Amino acid sequence: MGIVVSRKVGKAVVRNRVRRRLREAVRELTRQPLRDAVYESSLPSFDLLVIARPSAASANYAELKRSLSTAFERAKLL
Repeated sequence: MGIVVSRKVGKAVVRNRVRRRLREAVRELTRQPLRDAVYESSLPSFDLLVIARPSAASANYAELKRSLSTAFERAKLL
């Protein structure tokens, strides 16, 4: 998994905050599906790249998590 947060999002403090929030949201969203896959012994292999847009700087955690959830569902990862 890779998280890309460009300078357009904000200064270093803001970029790091967005990165931490996105990392935790991905952990929460993939925790249960990964447990199920381990139980079934069929872990899929894929690379995940999350690119933060400038609007992520003003979004709260719930909004980021909802956006990630929507993106994962569109990509059929959840």
